[in-house]
Amino acid sequence: MIKPHGSDTLNPLYVKDDKARAALLKEAEGLPSLVVCSAAAANAVMMAGGYFNPLTGYMNKADALGAAEKMVTASGVFFPVPILNMVEDASSIQGAKRIALKDPNVEGNPILAVMDVDAIETFTDDEMKMMTDKIFRTDDMEHPGVKAFNSVGKTAISGPIQVLNFSYFDKEFPETFRTAYQIREEMEKLGWEKVVAFQTRNPMHLAHEELCRMAYHAVKADGILVHMLLGKLKEGDIPADVRDACIRVMAEKYFEPNTVLITGYGFDMLYAGPREAVLHALFRQNTGCTHLIVGRDHAGVGDYYGPFDAQTIFDEVPKGAMDIEIFNADHTAWSKKLNKVVMMRDVPDHTKDDFILLSGTKVRAMLSEGTAPPKEFSRPEVSKILITYYQGLEEKPEIKMGKHSG
Repeated sequence: MIKPHGSDTLNPLYVKDDKARAALLKEAEGLPSLVVCSAAAANAVMMAGGYFNPLTGYMNKADALGAAEKMVTASGVFFPVPILNMVEDASSIQGAKRIALKDPNVEGNPILAVMDVDAIETFTDDEMKMMTDKIFRTDDMEHPGVKAFNSVGKTAISGPIQVLNFSYFDKEFPETFRTAYQIREEMEKLGWEKVVAFQTRNPMHLAHEELCRMAYHAVKADGILVHMLLGKLKEGDIPADVRDACIRVMAEKYFEPNTVLITGYGFDMLYAGPREAVLHALFRQNTGCTHLIVGRDHAGVGDYYGPFDAQTIFDEVPKGAMDIEIFNADHTAWSKKLNKVVMMRDVPDHTKDDFILLSGTKVRAMLSEGTAPPKEFSRPEVSKILITYYQGLEEKPEIKMGKHSG
């Protein structure tokens, strides 16, 4: 395993000591409080788990502008996106030096963290536009990440935090949610030194499964970390519990024992394409992984990014800024000629007709009709779970979205 980003040891911001945590919770009940936005809550959960090492809290204005513009904070820390606590109105905590942050995603808005307020600063419209353009490469409000980033206010509350829980993630996904330090501990027990991470916000079809194997063998890894996003997604994406079930059945049935760790993390998807790919690399380094698979249109949405922008952005990362290595992948699909899944760049003699290619729209239509995609596209066990899910949507349109999707 490799060392964390920015420090020799991981410094998670979750208060592990039961007595200290109880004392903080009691103190927090008497502090001025604020219900944070979902993105800020997810940022707290990620800092709690050590994923955003070496941050000690939310960024101030100067650090956020530096991270957005140059991927380096004003204080000199490499970080590819701003990590912020943004609000529309901070008047309720004006003058407070210490505040309680409340969770917007759990009923009753329980206290999520205690924060020391270093500064309350407001971004100008021009600064918001610059950050939006740099992070997302577009200011189109139809882009789900752009819309989310620009819909929570322009005032940033910065300062260190102590996190008291992991929001809903550890309760709703007890078998899957893991902190960065828990993943390090599990990999250490398995004796893994060289580990390939695979990021997913979707169920894994056969091409994804084979891509993991390709990377595993190419870098001579000891194991694969399948690491799924458990936070908020855009409308139409498959809820985390369904994805979790699909990925687990695929891994348990088709991978060698003790070669795959199925885990998840509590973060809201940014859909920021290239910038999010760098963020993914940074927090996979904090889990101890040595390699991250970056495929076509990694973390993208719609047609906002070129197919390999999420790979070429790593040329812009300052040398030595991160230790993790990137495994650049091409589109993978079943070759009718070779009777196996291949990377398209490895078979220049193939034409489009030589592959089994199905659009997302086509696959969703098949599953909704109760028809499983061909075995060359998806494992039957995975298709069965997805058919049940999609047919449930047809019967009960009101459950179209997962509990925390949006």
